[in-house]
Amino acid sequence: MKKFIALMVSACLVFSMAACSSTEKSETADKKTEVIVFGASSMTETLTEIGNMYMAENENISLIFNFDSSGTLKTQIEEGADCDIFISAGQKQMNQLDKNADPSGLDLVYEGTRIDLLENRVTLCKAENSDTTVDSFDTLAKMLADGTVMLAMGNSDVPVGQYTQKILAYYGLNEEELANSGVITYGSNVKEVTTQVSEGTVDCGIIYCTDAFSAGLDPIDYATAEMCGQVIYPAALINTTKVPEEAKAFLDYLTTDTAMAVFEKVGFAPAF
Repeated sequence: MKKFIALMVSACLVFSMAACSSTEKSETADKKTEVIVFGASSMTETLTEIGNMYMAENENISLIFNFDSSGTLKTQIEEGADCDIFISAGQKQMNQLDKNADPSGLDLVYEGTRIDLLENRVTLCKAENSDTTVDSFDTLAKMLADGTVMLAMGNSDVPVGQYTQKILAYYGLNEEELANSGVITYGSNVKEVTTQVSEGTVDCGIIYCTDAFSAGLDPIDYATAEMCGQVIYPAALINTTKVPEEAKAFLDYLTTDTAMAVFEKVGFAPAF
């Protein structure tokens, strides 16, 4: 009887250990690697769609997105926010984190991972039911000078605002004077500018063609490279990442034909 009881206890211990081992393996298998992506707000729809596609193919990866103006995202990274990949809507914000591009910049870009990912276009848009007579950037410049139009633009710390400032300078317009005269309103990112246009609280706004597409707005005119330069979106790993391999794999995926097809359908073009 004692031998039987000993055998039963031994069997229970083996079963219990096997069950624990199985549970541990299951928990390990279920645990996903998180990759945190900071993306310019103009990429919200496309990057979310691509991210869902990627996670469906890579069940061990969980992508966490943080969308905002490039300037805000850059500041968050500077202040130590967890971020594995940064995609900016302008070179300036990335340069400020990259000592190789700007000697006065911070050393936060992972060496050898920076790429020019996408090109966008700066557009002039108006609300669908707007009765404004603005039909081009040339007309906009004249009407701003006359004080007969209300324009929405991005703040000076976000790329879309910086591109708009270049356009105003191209036409010899003084932004401060225009703002003081009440013909300019501001948005803290391109989505806020787009919303002002869509809701008709302004006559027109300067946004990206991708945001115009997402909001169902028809561009009135496109800015040329002479007016504001090229709109390039750089991307890179942040060198504080704890998951460099997984982050680099997703960044590489963004350059594939599959991902680029999603970007291109809203107006982005590859920049690499």
